[in-house]
Amino acid sequence: MSWEDVRVLTRLVRGQPRTGSHAQRLEAFYAPQATRYDAFRERLLHGRAELIDWMDPPPGARVVELGGGTGRNLDFLGPRLQGLASFELVDLCPALLARARTRARGLPNVRIVEADATTYTPAQPVDLVYFSYSLTMIPDWRGALDNALAMLKPGGTLGVADFYVSEPDPHPGLARHSPLSRWFWPHWFGHDGVHPNPEHLPSLRRQLPRHRLLEGFGRVPYLAGFRVPYYVFVGHRPEATTR
Repeated sequence: MSWEDVRVLTRLVRGQPRTGSHAQRLEAFYAPQATRYDAFRERLLHGRAELIDWMDPPPGARVVELGGGTGRNLDFLGPRLQGLASFELVDLCPALLARARTRARGLPNVRIVEADATTYTPAQPVDLVYFSYSLTMIPDWRGALDNALAMLKPGGTLGVADFYVSEPDPHPGLARHSPLSRWFWPHWFGHDGVHPNPEHLPSLRRQLPRHRLLEGFGRVPYLAGFRVPYYVFVGHRPEATTR
C-alpha cells in the first residue's frame, strides 16, 4: 500500500463532513485526495469503459456528463472525443474540476462547468447525457434524472454506471441481493456521501423502457473477498411523435 493510498483511506475513514452545503461538503472531502482520486478509484469504479462503449457517441454529437469530477471518462472516449461537436463536463467540486481542466487542456470542444447537476441547462438540447458514479452522490437524484432527461433531444441517450442495491423483491430477471448486502453497502458508502439506492434502477427502467442493462459485482480495494454490486444502464428517450 502506497503512502498516497493511505492518505485517501484516511479521508474515507473520516468520512464526508455533515455540515455545510453539498458543494462545501464535496470540496472538504475531495480536495485533500484530488491528486490520487483517479488512481485509487480505478480499482473501484467498474463498468465505465463499457458505459462509454455502449453509448458510442457518433461524430457531431453533443454530450453532457453530470458529476464528471476529474474528467477521467474523457480518456475512455479515446479518438471519438475529437469528433464530438461539444462535450460539457458538469460538477460542483472545484478541486476535482481543476484536475478536469488540466486533462481537457488542448481540447477545444470540451467545456468544464462548475454547476449543479439538478439545475444545469446546456445552451441547446443534447444527444447524450450520462452519470458515471455520480448519481449516488447527488442528494436530489430524482431532480438530477429529470434534468438529464429534459436536456435530451427526442431519441437521445441517457447512460448511468453506479453502485446500487436491489429491491427486496426485484423484477423477474434482475439481480436479487442478500439482506446483508442491501444493509451493508448503503451503510459502508453512506459515511462518504455515496448512497447506493434500490430505487435508482427501477426508476431508470420505468422512464426509459428501451434500454440495455448490465448488473455485476466488482472488487473493492483492500477489502479482500468483498464484491460491490454495480450496474451499467443505457436507455433511449422516446422519439417525438407527430399528430
